[in-house]
Amino acid sequence: MVSRVVFIMCLFYLQFSFSQEKQEYLSVNKFDLNKLPEFPQSEMKIIGFGAYHGSAKTEEAELLLLQAVLKNNDVRFYFPETDYSIAYYFNEYLQNGDEKLLKDLVQTYGTRVPQERSVEAFMKWKKLKAINDNLPPNKKIKVLGADPIVTYKYTCRHLLLLADAEPNQWKKLSELKGMVEKDTANYSPYKESYSKKMLREFVADYEADTQNYRRFIKNQKQFDYLIATIKTSFGEYSREESIYNNYIALSKIYNYDEGLKFFRYGFAHLMRIREEEHFASFFTQLIENGVYKKEEIVSVLGYLTKSRVLWDDVFDKQGNYKKSTTKGGFGIGDYSKEYFKGIDGLKKQQVSDLSLFRLNQPHSPYRQKGCSDLIEVVTKPKPKHIIDYSKKSTADFIDYAVLLSHSKANTSLYKLSEE
Repeated sequence: MVSRVVFIMCLFYLQFSFSQEKQEYLSVNKFDLNKLPEFPQSEMKIIGFGAYHGSAKTEEAELLLLQAVLKNNDVRFYFPETDYSIAYYFNEYLQNGDEKLLKDLVQTYGTRVPQERSVEAFMKWKKLKAINDNLPPNKKIKVLGADPIVTYKYTCRHLLLLADAEPNQWKKLSELKGMVEKDTANYSPYKESYSKKMLREFVADYEADTQNYRRFIKNQKQFDYLIATIKTSFGEYSREESIYNNYIALSKIYNYDEGLKFFRYGFAHLMRIREEEHFASFFTQLIENGVYKKEEIVSVLGYLTKSRVLWDDVFDKQGNYKKSTTKGGFGIGDYSKEYFKGIDGLKKQQVSDLSLFRLNQPHSPYRQKGCSDLIEVVTKPKPKHIIDYSKKSTADFIDYAVLLSHSKANTSLYKLSEE
């Protein structure tokens, strides 16, 4: 009995000491993101930022982070969580400032990420345009999309930009053009929609007479890549593997060696090692396949406290927008029954509503094996399946944490339509 008490006391002491060590470390490795003159690291090839979707200050944090990175890096490519064609038209917006186009792009982008189908995301892109407008001509940011196809709406439009022929020269292309001009089709790639049927026929026709149709194509590499992503959408696929494969395929069209790649993706895609053996995130695949060294990829994750998130848009039976719902306890990662282990450490050291913490310094306690702070989600009651973190550390997964506090939920973009 005595030995058991001694063991418990020793364990408590070790945990207390480790907690104190982390607090001391955070106290000298924290920054106010609102005032950050430049990002603490410059030797990197990819940086990714992500947080739980749906909170307004996430968009603010992203732009502040991007501006800090731009102080000592050329950000050549910007990857939002979307597909190649939607990204192509985001570039169009950055060039022409067409806000009607932007509104539709954010709404379409939101098909995959509904909580960012928001006024805040719309305003983020307007501010991103202002940032890009102030960059020299040779340092402009190009938007690319490595995600699988979100909807066929902009995919079809993109195809028509890349190929041009008379109706009698390419019948299926002409039929596709008619569908786009009429713009009444269901563009869903997730069911056997009319647009999916049209694209199946178009791809089959193109592959049956490729040599003949090549003369009508303006950019063969881009066209072939688009056809490949369309074909992927016809069958079953792993989204994470698809993001990786698309990123590699795009590297053969665009010169990734020039400048930094900035990713704005959800939390799970930016982990630099496997949390469990059966799942490898996009960043993990880049490292495991030798595309980049681990130290060339920087992962920055956002954590919410005293905040709310946009949860759902509600529509009536006719498909008209009625209202939106939000959540502020469950669903933000800082709730008594669902929270990130170690988030209290950030809260004790926060310097503003947007506090940045560097976790990857050489002697960081977040490098110690078995430290699962900010990765492990503690739930009550305990889940049946427990992940083993004993041979891993927080800094294996991520490099920086941003604590976002007192953030309002995103405002649905559909509310903008009501004004």
